[in-house]
Amino acid sequence: MRILLSNDDGYFAPGIEMLARTLSDFAEITVVAPERDRSGASNSLTLDRPLRLRQAANGFYFVNGTPTDCVHLAVTGMLEHPPDMVISGINLGANMGDDTIYSGTVAAATEGYLLGVPSIAVSLTSHKAAHFETAAQVTRGVVERCLCQPPGEPVLLNINVPDIPPDRLKGIRVTRLGKRHKAEGVVRQVNPRGETVYWIGAAGSAQDAGEGTDFHAIENDYASITPLQIDLTHGAQITTVKNWLGA
Repeated sequence: MRILLSNDDGYFAPGIEMLARTLSDFAEITVVAPERDRSGASNSLTLDRPLRLRQAANGFYFVNGTPTDCVHLAVTGMLEHPPDMVISGINLGANMGDDTIYSGTVAAATEGYLLGVPSIAVSLTSHKAAHFETAAQVTRGVVERCLCQPPGEPVLLNINVPDIPPDRLKGIRVTRLGKRHKAEGVVRQVNPRGETVYWIGAAGSAQDAGEGTDFHAIENDYASITPLQIDLTHGAQITTVKNWLGA
């Protein structure tokens, strides 16, 4: 089995190293990740300049671009054979609810999915990074299931794992995305040159975090697995908009 690993934290991040080590005994692993932290890059592609592919001493490849660039470059030009799976992570911090829209971690997996490859995004839901091994073990279990019982069609899975020891994890729940409250406002400051600068405010707290959501699963010490789709068409409004426009 050939697995392409990427992330949005950079090729030097401990999460991707842990994932590569956990999966390398039964899969051929290629790592292509950004040269620096590109968190929040979403699905952006670099179209205004060429990309450079380089290799680090540990064998990981890194690109001066976004997570989407990394997967696109690898699948469409770098790799001699297409991967059997794309896995993005292990991200430092959750990617739940509305966060998935902005996430570079989810974007890297999404690019694999758009290119016809089963893809998984994996995140550890804390910034303390105490238990990457828990997220790695959950991911390995999902990959092994894919080997034994392949999905009937390409899938895009968003996995979030609580930052707890493996023996405290209660299991896995298949969930829907929750929803956050409106994000906090930007923070306005004056820099040493006297210029006004702005910091993007923190994400809002969970608004829809009831049973069945990713937020609820994590809060109760379960790993959350959410199947995602890419079709943004609001089907229920097609007739409404047709009538409104007289089309």
